[in-house]
Amino acid sequence: MNKYIFSCLFLALAFSCATDQHEPNLNDTGYFPPLTGNAWQTETPSSLGWNVNEIQNLYTYLEEKDTKGFIILKDGKIVIEKYFNNHTQNAVWPWYSAAKSLTAVAVGIAQDKNYFSITDKTSDVLGANWSSLTDAKQDLITIKHHLTMTTGLVNNPNIFLDWSCTLPNCMQYHADAGSVWNYHQGTFIQVQNMLSQRTGMNFKPFIKTSISDKIGMHGSWSSILYLNIYSSNTRSMARFGLLSLHKGKWNDNTIVSESYFNQMVNSSQNLNLAYGYLWWLNGKASFIGTDSTLHSGSIIPNAPNDMYAALGANDQKIYVVPSKNMVVIRCGESAGTQQLANSGFDNVLWEKINNVID
Repeated sequence: MNKYIFSCLFLALAFSCATDQHEPNLNDTGYFPPLTGNAWQTETPSSLGWNVNEIQNLYTYLEEKDTKGFIILKDGKIVIEKYFNNHTQNAVWPWYSAAKSLTAVAVGIAQDKNYFSITDKTSDVLGANWSSLTDAKQDLITIKHHLTMTTGLVNNPNIFLDWSCTLPNCMQYHADAGSVWNYHQGTFIQVQNMLSQRTGMNFKPFIKTSISDKIGMHGSWSSILYLNIYSSNTRSMARFGLLSLHKGKWNDNTIVSESYFNQMVNSSQNLNLAYGYLWWLNGKASFIGTDSTLHSGSIIPNAPNDMYAALGANDQKIYVVPSKNMVVIRCGESAGTQQLANSGFDNVLWEKINNVID
């Protein structure tokens, strides 16, 4: 056998061995479940070389922490799917603030369709009297400041009004836009109001037609005072996670532009490195939690550094991990933590997950 043929065979074998590993290759379309029906391809933990002896420890912890539904996707396929505490595959559960990340994707779609630019002033969309600020201070605020929690408005300024209030007298000045980071429910809800104003339809059907229908996700909205709450079954949460893993693509269909998606899941400002556009980012040098306190280190030290997450009250979790081509979903009652970021539950959960997958 001459040296040329031997070299070709060696390279082919090396390529085959490399691609046979379960490494992420997001340039490939990968597996996506059908848009209709309940079919979803599965993979066994043992076929991936996972430590099956640790799975029961993971389940025990999840059940102890009042989990309802739990899913791990690898390469788009379901590897683990488990329901606890009388929950079922078809039962729905609220996402709470994890729906902020869903809304952020809708904003990107609206921008792609030229309904607005995120650099537009909020007053250009909502009108001159949406806040109690002077015109000069109000004109500093753009849609992007709402997406990044940097409007500079006071958080929950009036105890006599609902904490999610969007009335002008609830939108009060604290600092210039872009100068402070403060988790603010009311300014987020204004993002949904801006979607409704500019797209020509309420944001709820806009999200349904532009996202949900295109990825086979089923859910519904309910409203409590100013707050809009999205609920779905656990698999629909996983569908959104899979869309996010593939940077806004579903099969060959681009739902939101990759350029916007990359901006959305990277540090959006220098005040809170662990926050993108309504997404939480792991692996940063520091973060500010919902308590407005600056902390050093990563929000979930045991989780992969490249992970980004949609996090909701009572420990609703959509974890997206590009380096492992994985999506992890947890829904349920509160696991006993108050903060969306820096939750002790998240860190122990990822310790248990790592014991299975590593």
